[in-house]
Amino acid sequence: MTVLEIDRAGRVFGSGHLRVVALDNVSLRVSAGEFVAVMGPSGSGKSTLLRLAGGLDRPTSGRILLAGRDLAVLDVAGLAQALRREIGFVFQEANLLASLTAAENVALALELDGVRPKAAMAGARGLLDSLGLGAVGGRFPGQLSGGEQQRVAIARAVAGGRSVLLADEPTGALDALTGESVMGLLRQRCAAGCAVVLVTHNVRHAAWADRVVFLNDGRLAGATGPTAG
Repeated sequence: MTVLEIDRAGRVFGSGHLRVVALDNVSLRVSAGEFVAVMGPSGSGKSTLLRLAGGLDRPTSGRILLAGRDLAVLDVAGLAQALRREIGFVFQEANLLASLTAAENVALALELDGVRPKAAMAGARGLLDSLGLGAVGGRFPGQLSGGEQQRVAIARAVAGGRSVLLADEPTGALDALTGESVMGLLRQRCAAGCAVVLVTHNVRHAAWADRVVFLNDGRLAGATGPTAG
């Protein structure tokens, strides 16, 4: 089942001699439980693609469909609700709230979905346990390693059963061994039915994906994997 579809999307910034085509007629479908890696040189449009996929920006042309719904036709409240409930983001920096424990950071995501605090905390601890992070639930971000912080960020991103996980260079600030553990965690989320789209420069990390697509100058330049094309 397709959970995310990017349909002939284009994104242009500026106009006249300052006009920059960041994406040009890009189409991509991602199914539930599928892991797609996006690679390409700096400035090729990878992060722009991820921002469009997550509703953080709107395409100049084309459509972004989330579970069959065109994000462009939703009002502000409807878009915020759809993104909060369906899409989780993981960036290069974990961006955890320093004044909250690991469990509280995850629970906050559930509370924003309307879950009561006690139930949200129970859900957060259960999710951390399932991801092998039960031992760090009571620690503050400053007491965690970079890898532990990033893994907690992933737990926060998928809290509430979100169907799509978008990750923009989530291992960029980590050492090789810790980066591999984060990739294993993303792979684990796929096994649980979550669709994962990963932007990376790292060939080793892209190898964890079911499919790798390549961007160059804002255009899809090719794909590899069993579902390529």
